[in-house]
Amino acid sequence: MTSSRTNFYHDRIFLRIFSNFDVRFTTIFIMLDLTEGKAWKLLLRFSLPMLVGNVLMQLYNVADTYIIGNYLGTDALAAAGASGPVIFALVSFIIGISTGCTIIISQYFGAKNIEKVKRAIDTVIIFVIIAALAMTVIGLFLCDPLLRLVNTPENVMQGARTFFCVNMAGLLPLFGINVLSAILRGLGDSRTPLYYMVFSSLLNIGLVMLFVPVLGLGIAGAAWATVFAQLITVALMTRWLNRRHEVIRIAFRPKGFDAGIFAKSVRIGLPNGMQQALVAAGMMALLYIVNDFESDVLAAYSIAGRIDSLASAPAMTFSITIAAFVGQNVGARKLHRVSSGLRATLGISTLISVAISLLVVLFRHSVMQWFAPDAEWEVIDVGSRYLLIVGPFYTIFSAMFVLNGVMRGAGDTLIPMFITLLSLWLIRIPFASAMSQHIGTDGIWWAVPIGWTIGAVCATGYYKMGRWKNKGISQDLNF
Repeated sequence: MTSSRTNFYHDRIFLRIFSNFDVRFTTIFIMLDLTEGKAWKLLLRFSLPMLVGNVLMQLYNVADTYIIGNYLGTDALAAAGASGPVIFALVSFIIGISTGCTIIISQYFGAKNIEKVKRAIDTVIIFVIIAALAMTVIGLFLCDPLLRLVNTPENVMQGARTFFCVNMAGLLPLFGINVLSAILRGLGDSRTPLYYMVFSSLLNIGLVMLFVPVLGLGIAGAAWATVFAQLITVALMTRWLNRRHEVIRIAFRPKGFDAGIFAKSVRIGLPNGMQQALVAAGMMALLYIVNDFESDVLAAYSIAGRIDSLASAPAMTFSITIAAFVGQNVGARKLHRVSSGLRATLGISTLISVAISLLVVLFRHSVMQWFAPDAEWEVIDVGSRYLLIVGPFYTIFSAMFVLNGVMRGAGDTLIPMFITLLSLWLIRIPFASAMSQHIGTDGIWWAVPIGWTIGAVCATGYYKMGRWKNKGISQDLNF
């Protein structure tokens, strides 16, 4: 313990002195300690770069949708919308499992045990490389069966197949960006992922404009633009980290794999991985219900879903933020700081969510027409109804995610999984299926906020019970 602490402070002093001689290093090793200082200031400092990064990540998805809708038409929009949840279903389990490692990394860092931080990083990187390659093969093999499973309309099947297969070819860089960013956030560095996300987003938009309107590569061009942008970004990110970061080294070294750390990571990450997989399956089930209607409804759902993802980016960000905050403070044995961190996070996220809800509801028609100017009236009307019904409830969605983030940061990942599955499989999907038969697509849309509300109530109740305080993993990490 003493040796680890000494090495940590030696590293910090070395980096601070070294930065005085080379300004290029002054912002590279920003590993923010979230265990000291006012919670709201730390949370803002940590979350704002990440929020900008997440919004930009959604913006290049929005740019894809805009270009596809304006240059390729509603059938292409429907094809992208049909394949999106299927792609998410394949990648979500691996991303969920890898969060177990990042939670452990944040707690080791909170305990100032840098040697185990490095071993945990090596372990998650090796796991993600193997998992990404395996999932690529599985995804390409199961392309058609999965698309038919969600009742994909025949008139968009070919486009959906193309979009899906190209994205499967880019799983490794996609996983790489997500995991490297998560590792850096676990170390308290939310700025570096932001810089690379800005670069990736701008590159993606530029490549989509080149591949679709200029070169005329169709929906395949839109997918390849994303893959190439992610590949270039993860290559540059890896090169930079290997040359300049003191803690992170990216390499496929089987000897660097720590079976003990991986077992603990699986124990922590498995519930989250199962949750993500079942959420993805739920999205596929909802897509099946949507596909019972004509392809114009699928196109509208695809556009509205992009806006929905952009609007929910702050909730995702603050869930990750509070998880990192709680993780470090659990590792430092400072549970008393969790409540102040939660209050600050809820306050900030609520203000942002209210503003987003107002914008989405007031400008819903204009937004839909911007994405699909030549679309039929039904596309605009159905998408606008989705935004009108779902938009006012982003605050509830944000609260649910933040509360679940507290529990995950403490290592209690099982209950958030049950809460998510309850709100999705026992509330949202049955309600969507039943109400769609009586009030049409509005029934599917109303099922969304109903599920969020039930999930938020359950998360609040479990947080107040306080059992998550006894689920922390710090006691068995052998600090």
